[in-house]
Amino acid sequence: MSFTLAIVGRPNVGKSTLFNRLVGKRLALVDDTPGVTRDLREGDARLGDLRFVVIDSAGLELAEDDSLQGRMRRLTERAVEEADVCLFLIDARVGVTPADEIFADILRKKNAHVILAANKAEGNAGAAGALEAWSLGLGEPIALSAEHGQGLDDLYDILQPLADGFAARNVAQMPEVDVDLPEDLDEDAPIRMPTEARPLQLAVIGRPNAGKSTLINKILGEDRLLTGPEAGITRDAISVSKTFMGTPMRIWDTAGMRKKARVSDKLEKLSVADGLRAVRFAEVVVVLLDVNIPFEVQDLRIADFAETEGRAVVVAANKWDLEEEKTEKLKELRENFERLLPQLRGAPLVTVSAKTGKGLDRLHNAILKAYEVWNRRISTAKLNNWLGAMTEAHPPPAPGGRRIKLRYITQAKTRPPGFVIKATHTDQIPESYSRYLVNGLRADFDMPGTPIRLYFRDQGSTNPYKERKKSIPSRLTKHVEAKKHAARKDKGLPSKPKG
Repeated sequence: MSFTLAIVGRPNVGKSTLFNRLVGKRLALVDDTPGVTRDLREGDARLGDLRFVVIDSAGLELAEDDSLQGRMRRLTERAVEEADVCLFLIDARVGVTPADEIFADILRKKNAHVILAANKAEGNAGAAGALEAWSLGLGEPIALSAEHGQGLDDLYDILQPLADGFAARNVAQMPEVDVDLPEDLDEDAPIRMPTEARPLQLAVIGRPNAGKSTLINKILGEDRLLTGPEAGITRDAISVSKTFMGTPMRIWDTAGMRKKARVSDKLEKLSVADGLRAVRFAEVVVVLLDVNIPFEVQDLRIADFAETEGRAVVVAANKWDLEEEKTEKLKELRENFERLLPQLRGAPLVTVSAKTGKGLDRLHNAILKAYEVWNRRISTAKLNNWLGAMTEAHPPPAPGGRRIKLRYITQAKTRPPGFVIKATHTDQIPESYSRYLVNGLRADFDMPGTPIRLYFRDQGSTNPYKERKKSIPSRLTKHVEAKKHAARKDKGLPSKPKG
């Protein structure tokens, strides 16, 4: 996906109808009643050869208080700020309203790329409204009919030149994972640190109402994400860029991930899938727990998913300000963490309060430590000395009497660290011995918590004659041997001479 397009406008101007048209499915509810859409909805859009993310937003309201309409407006304004392009829809049959003029001023300040479209312009009914749209000062309006698919070719002509620039930008921001290392590995070479051009990609995941959006708002220092006491307010994975204590980051706030049995709403299923997608685009994943109900089954599944995807993991226990017995609770958290998530042994576990901001410095340090370990490089010489000591202390088993030999180890990848071991009878190496080696790598090379990939490659036997074929006797040789055998038999001698 090369860019993000947010569709904004007053209620009931046809935003959801156009959204459904672009994604090719009826994902958004459509009705003549204004205000049906109350949240942001995201979909994969297709327009000719363009592929992009389209966001259907709630209708822009004039309310600015803490009412539902006011919160919906702030949510839409956030989408405007984060989207690459805004498509501002007006109703061509109604014409330009005072509210349209106010929202046009907002868009000019918040987004660099604004496209103006007059919807419901089929036939001659909307011709006057389309001409009137020039007065908004947003350039030439497109005459659209979302219901009938008219005017989409004009929209394509405007979006196509922008797409290439956004695609190049996204390639620069995509995280590098499973990076191959050269044979002449220099473990002292500095790792690539986050910059403004390539920030650290961070995803915050967890169960609903664990405080993910509140935590990110505290990091940002402003209320950029919609929050509230209701569980499940966040529905889409939203990313924001910020320098967090001197480190440039792109932070993904994801929808809360409930248990599968409780995910019945179609929109919520899309939200969970979007949260999992955010994990794949991240480098470091913060698994946010509610300290009052930590390490439920869904928390464990979320952390395991991040580890399976090969991302560096930091576990943060939120709402620490509400905990009274902090010492006992911290001890309990660490014991449960080691017991329930052995695959993340040693991963940073920090306590935070998203509400007060206490513990954000510890969280920042844990994120940087996890990122550094995720990029760790180890020389082949050190690895082979380590492998010799490990096999001497605990030799590999000999299933069926066949001895397994671990001959050689080298680091092949980083982000996360991946190691290749050349061995014999690799299909006979038990999982327990593989875990023994992974735990040894964690302990001896200071790689706590990060996913470690261990690949065994069969080196086979070093016997140079193993593959050599035996010579096949010729017919003449067989005939001569048969005659000798018959002659000795006639004389009463054994078929082969002794000695």
